[in-house]
Amino acid sequence: MIPRKIEKKLKESAQSYPVIALTGPRQSGKTTLVKAIFGNDYKYVNLENIELRTYAKNDPKAFLEENKGKLIIDEAQHVPDLFSYIQVMVDENNKPGQFILTGSQNFLLLEKISQSLAGRVSIFHLLPLSLTELKQAYIPSDLEELLFKGFYPRIYDKNLEPKEWYSNYLHTYVERDVRTLKNINDLGTFQTFLKMCAARTGQLLDLTSIGNDCGISHNTVKDWINILEASFIIFLLRPHFKNFNKRLIKSPKIYFYDTGLLCHLLGIESKEQIKTHYLRGGIFESFIISEIIKIRTNKNVDPNVFFWRDKYGHEIDCIIENQKLLTPYEIKSAKTINDNFFENLNYWNNLSKNTKENTFIIYAGNENQKRSAGNIISWQNIASIFN
Repeated sequence: MIPRKIEKKLKESAQSYPVIALTGPRQSGKTTLVKAIFGNDYKYVNLENIELRTYAKNDPKAFLEENKGKLIIDEAQHVPDLFSYIQVMVDENNKPGQFILTGSQNFLLLEKISQSLAGRVSIFHLLPLSLTELKQAYIPSDLEELLFKGFYPRIYDKNLEPKEWYSNYLHTYVERDVRTLKNINDLGTFQTFLKMCAARTGQLLDLTSIGNDCGISHNTVKDWINILEASFIIFLLRPHFKNFNKRLIKSPKIYFYDTGLLCHLLGIESKEQIKTHYLRGGIFESFIISEIIKIRTNKNVDPNVFFWRDKYGHEIDCIIENQKLLTPYEIKSAKTINDNFFENLNYWNNLSKNTKENTFIIYAGNENQKRSAGNIISWQNIASIFN
């Protein structure tokens, strides 16, 4: 197993909270991780198993009594009635680390947890591999290969062909989860909707435009966007609220957590296509911002990641808010630095009174530099911005 950065926090929380919940997209490695950390001391049950699921639904009390002791419940969102019984058990025993719950449907799992286990549970999200994690087992030959293959562990563990794996992933998991979360009968239209979202990566979310292209209503687009968020397929990057007396854009921007899945939806069939693809910039932005989110999520802290754009077209690709300090990052898919990359950063710094030392460009080249206008960071060293 490739070691995961979140492991330390999971172990610590299991010493303090009676219930640990681990959510994330399917195939991100949740089961492998909890078995590796807790497998020697915990019994494991998987509610994807129809017989076990039926038993747990029909008689949750008997199911838990039969599985006494420390217990890992995989895909726990399938039987939310269990949570009320778990609440009673942890209140009676008052011991840390009694249950480990995992689930791939974030919305369903967290909704039921908030109703039954508030105050008793520590919640974590496991996203696909971060670049730092992946480098422990695999060094990509170049950036384009990395973007094309994406970050799902199984691709590297089994040396699978990305195009085939992502096709199966969409059919096996995404469409099934969609049917669970929302009764969508026309999967063909939903597939078109997924591709329209991919084609808008790095752009402002326009519900009406997507609806018109797919032949669905504004409200349906909104519902389906929520499904993709709950399934950890996309994330919406919100605009930062601080306006410095300027009129701001209020719509979020759409990004994908995994560039491999994004490339598949865009019809990219080789890493060479990425070099000249019209959405290369959006793919690279998705990679960098999702890396930032992974790094912060693995520390179990809120991402606090935003973008900033005013009505006059000035924009900062990424702003991280940390203890009220705002740090701006421009993201450039070019492999050489141009002085005009600093234009929007200089504009924002003048408004915000930010320092040049707290100013960053993350780009697709290989060198780190310190310039008078700010810091230049290679994509390979993105984790260093948090040192």
